[in-house]
Amino acid sequence: MKILRFGSRGPLVELLQLALTRAGYNPGPIDGVFGGRTLAAVQNFQRDMGLVPDGIVGPLTHRTLMPWYTGYVTHTIRRGDTLYHLALQYGSTVRAIETANPGIDPLSLSVGRIVVIPLGFDVVPTNINYSSTLIGYIVRGLSARYPFLNVGEMGRSVMGRPLYYISTGSGSNRVFYNASHHANEWITTPLLLKFLEDFAKAYVSGGNIYNIPAQDIFNASTIYIAPAVNPDGIDLVTGELDSGTYFESARALSRNYPDIPFPSGWKANIRGVDTNLQYPAGWEQARQIKFAEGFTRPGPRDYVGSGPLVAPESLAIYDFTLEIDPALILAYHTQGGVIYWKFLDYNPAGSEEIGRRLSEASGYALEETPYGSGFAGYKDWFIQDFNRPGYTIEAGRGVNPLPISQFDSIYNENIGILTLAAILTPGGPLV
Repeated sequence: MKILRFGSRGPLVELLQLALTRAGYNPGPIDGVFGGRTLAAVQNFQRDMGLVPDGIVGPLTHRTLMPWYTGYVTHTIRRGDTLYHLALQYGSTVRAIETANPGIDPLSLSVGRIVVIPLGFDVVPTNINYSSTLIGYIVRGLSARYPFLNVGEMGRSVMGRPLYYISTGSGSNRVFYNASHHANEWITTPLLLKFLEDFAKAYVSGGNIYNIPAQDIFNASTIYIAPAVNPDGIDLVTGELDSGTYFESARALSRNYPDIPFPSGWKANIRGVDTNLQYPAGWEQARQIKFAEGFTRPGPRDYVGSGPLVAPESLAIYDFTLEIDPALILAYHTQGGVIYWKFLDYNPAGSEEIGRRLSEASGYALEETPYGSGFAGYKDWFIQDFNRPGYTIEAGRGVNPLPISQFDSIYNENIGILTLAAILTPGGPLV
């Protein structure tokens, strides 16, 4: 993680400010600006933790802040420890500690055993701009708190960043949700991660999500989530990537399209290939359409690449989809409040009916994809090759990138889609 100091700006400063707030230090407003109040909070934190209070957030300070980045600490059991007292000490709960440590016997804690202790806040933040660093911390934190989540990598991005997947559930009905094919639509990443965390909490507590018992969904289905298809692009748009070779290359490519603002208008991967125009479903037609619109070379958006699946991010999603063989997919984008459900004349069994249920749950319109955007997308390929229900969800409304202040309304609109998509089948709901 980058060294941060007075005058630094960007999403990593927001993450620092969030961590300091979680730890009980007041950095002032979480605004991504490392000013005087953030400096004082860092120095107070360093002093209290026995570090040199120089106000510079380097590797040692970042490492010390890790519990407030990821949402958990590890504790080595000592003689006399009890789960009740550990929960009080760390601001956790006995249930949270038991969940994070399957098989632990609260009446017989083994001295020397290392246990995971979740801290008293949600892992997934919904009030700051995202970055690949934050996504990695969230994945790490969720997997520590909820060991029944399965975490892995589908591949790596152009810049070598992990392309994570997370799955939960034990049922035979497999569904796959992915987000942020397009960089400036990154608000869909916290949308999927927040849903996953809320689902995990409801499952542990025996509660409901969207008025449906989480345990019933868990038993009926397996939900796979790819929270960030395009992490390099996210970093470019939100400002974690603001210098270096890849940044300068992207800025040079953007000059080919001066009418598109840089970096806020960037949708493509860091090489300037649109990752949602990479799938073998009318790719040649997409090329013809986009070339006619002037997108003939790498740039911020709509360049289809030299061929299908040349973008490593798209290839990873393609291969992973083949591996898990889902019954239904959701591809999350922004914006417009629309659900697209068809590709050409393909009409998978139950697809329109399920789409109507998702539309009713969200208030989003159910529509056919416009011709100019109707080829080479992930949803298009899935419908073509699997002949199963697939949907592109255009969440929220406004101009991309949508501000994080819209998150709560977007989440409320989509919690029904995310829940129902896991249990609706051509034969009817599973629970």
